[in-house]
Amino acid sequence: MKYKKIAVGGTFDCLHDGHKSILSKAFELGNQVLIGVTKTKIRNEKKSAAIQSLKTRVEELKSFLQARDLLDRAELVFISDPIGPADKDEELMGIVVTGKTRSKAEKINELRVENGLNKLDIIEIPLVLADDEKPISSKRIRKGKIDIHGNLMSEKKEK
Repeated sequence: MKYKKIAVGGTFDCLHDGHKSILSKAFELGNQVLIGVTKTKIRNEKKSAAIQSLKTRVEELKSFLQARDLLDRAELVFISDPIGPADKDEELMGIVVTGKTRSKAEKINELRVENGLNKLDIIEIPLVLADDEKPISSKRIRKGKIDIHGNLMSEKKEK
């Protein structure tokens, strides 16, 4: 393992193959993995209701980690913004992101420098694509377009 401690963050709604890819990369590279799980703070009730509860998301995340014997190497924290504790954690050495979240990691590094800490190595992995070559996303899963593996759902199931 390259890093003593590495970070990854997200909502982890409808835990899908994209989430599993970024988590797997983090555990491949880091001995300890700080996982920031976003608390839902959406004001739009329609959108908020569609996102799984924090309890459900954490249970699915823990189940995934437990099945791979990774839970003891994970530190789960709840975050209410994209930064979480990453700008102040002195032990962090890297952060795993996708192209969609790289700018957040760059902002974390700016704040770390302001706080007198080292910049994190930013490890960018590609988005996992569904069968239609579009990224797998929780939103597309909730809409019934794809399943958690990126398989296209039948026309009947689409809404």
